[in-house]
Amino acid sequence: MLGNLVVGMSYGWWVDDHNRHHAHPNRVGHDPAADSLLFVRTAEQARRTSGLRRFVARHQAELFFPLLSLQALGLLVATGVTLVRGTVRRPVLERTLALLHHALAAALAVVVLTPLQALAFTVLFGALLGIYLGCVFAPNHKGMPMTGPEAERTGFLRQQVLPSRNLRAGRFVHALFGGLGYQIEHHLFPAMPAAALRPASRLVRAYCAEIGVPYAEAGLAACFREIRRDLHAVGRSVPAGSDVAGAAEAVR
Repeated sequence: MLGNLVVGMSYGWWVDDHNRHHAHPNRVGHDPAADSLLFVRTAEQARRTSGLRRFVARHQAELFFPLLSLQALGLLVATGVTLVRGTVRRPVLERTLALLHHALAAALAVVVLTPLQALAFTVLFGALLGIYLGCVFAPNHKGMPMTGPEAERTGFLRQQVLPSRNLRAGRFVHALFGGLGYQIEHHLFPAMPAAALRPASRLVRAYCAEIGVPYAEAGLAACFREIRRDLHAVGRSVPAGSDVAGAAEAVR
């Protein structure tokens, strides 16, 4: 009800995406977030790009916030593809609730606004929602070490802690992040209520220090600086001279 009817996002798709991410955080080919269409996370991904995607990859650090505006559109597309294919446990129920959500949203916009205003509102709302969601999710893992098969041999704690980053901020910012600012604890204890993550972080931080496991934590501005620095470094892996070709292909 909350996922499909209230948000308009497939709950079945989210569960599968979320579970695969938690099983292999920051592992290319296993973690959906590490194979994003918006950003390249490794030099190998950068070298495999072509056309418009290569041009965007080369400049992804500068385009970071504009690209985040497409986040909500990506969720909508993923939901549409999933529900058309019916690859969820209750496809008929999910389709019905999602269609009802979008029908009600469209009807309300058209009733209150002119068609042109409704279109402008929908685009602006989608872009702002995408930026908000991107700003919540990006600090969690972007700019953190990518992992491989060896990570799973180091034990569950290291597999989850090393590619994750906590947000150092006050209660108001953490409320805006819905508890996801405590990403390390969320990964170690996925079923833990958001209200318990803050006190749990003190225990986890102390234990990581005791056993010598790095515990990444940064303020919001520092998080985004680290992310842009990493995106810039990966973007430079795009072969030299490809900018012009990529831009030309984009225009064509």
